[in-house]
Amino acid sequence: MKLHSRFQQFRLARPSQAGFTLVELMVGLAIGMLATLVVMQVFSVFEIQKRSTTGTADAQTNGNIALYEVTRDLQLAGYGLVPEGKAGKVDTSLECPGVWDLTNASAVAAGASAVISPVAIADGGSGTGGDSITIHYGDTLQGGVPTPIKAPPAGSDIIVDATVGCNAGDFALVMNWSGPGVCAMTKVASIDILTKKITFIDSSAMTKGAAVSGARVACLGKWNTITYSVNPVNGNLLRGTEPIVSGIVNLQAQYGIADPLMPSTSPDFNKVVQWVNATGATWGSPTVADRNRIKAVRIAIVARNSNYEPNIVSSACTAAASSPTGYIGVCSWDPLSAAPRDASPAPVIDLHAVDPNFGHYRYKVFETIIPLRNVIWAKGTL
Repeated sequence: MKLHSRFQQFRLARPSQAGFTLVELMVGLAIGMLATLVVMQVFSVFEIQKRSTTGTADAQTNGNIALYEVTRDLQLAGYGLVPEGKAGKVDTSLECPGVWDLTNASAVAAGASAVISPVAIADGGSGTGGDSITIHYGDTLQGGVPTPIKAPPAGSDIIVDATVGCNAGDFALVMNWSGPGVCAMTKVASIDILTKKITFIDSSAMTKGAAVSGARVACLGKWNTITYSVNPVNGNLLRGTEPIVSGIVNLQAQYGIADPLMPSTSPDFNKVVQWVNATGATWGSPTVADRNRIKAVRIAIVARNSNYEPNIVSSACTAAASSPTGYIGVCSWDPLSAAPRDASPAPVIDLHAVDPNFGHYRYKVFETIIPLRNVIWAKGTL
């Protein structure tokens, strides 16, 4: 009896056990999976939006940097090619009908006037990177003001009025406008301040008839020839052969030209009346007279968001009456300008040829107009 009583006490004293049933575990697991799916879906949407926003910010930054780089050099175009400031007189290198490029001193060959052209655009069409822009300028702090040659040349030596602004190693432009006009680009070997003598690297400038008594010579410092273009394969803006900005897929440029009939005395002499592509017989390879009508350049740089979108988010430039601008898509400036005399439609931007998936990316187009101030300041003669 005592043993049974003790067993009863033991059974009563044993603590009760608690836990989850199998049904409760299955319900909890299902709720947890649903919560995980919701969290992952929200995270996925947020990540897509974040990549799109970040990519757009990168494209904005890249486009602004690219625009700044091109603009900075274009603002220097033609520096060191200033005239003597005598209205109506042929007295600037930009009036040379051609230039002998003698800077290598290894071969004498007739160079085109493009050697000293402030800017030259090579039209590359609507796709595959677009156009390229070549810019020429000197870096002399004295502005490359021409000085007269006083004595007939002797070998590679000339005597000038003043050697101020000329240094050994400078690129020099020798300008002789008598007769048909002869100009030569050469280099300075040495300077004698006391005798006001400039010695060139060879005598080619003399033998070609440029460095004669009464002609002019302008020391330009280092002569810069810089070409901007786009590598469509990797989307880099190139300065020469060096990639400087990524995420750039297209570059478009046009000349802003003045009225050829406008007299130099008119306040509108340097006014841009039309924008033209660098194509055709006139602007594909402009004459000296036409080249000197170029007063400005306008450019459009297309930057791409590197984030691939699953849906089509971009389209080619097309007219749209419902749009406030009259067009939609990846466009540069107004593509619809069609006034008879000064029609200035924008160049077409067509990126399908570069990437068939072009519509799955977002783009930013950066535009600006850069006056060629060194050409405009030569109003009295150009």
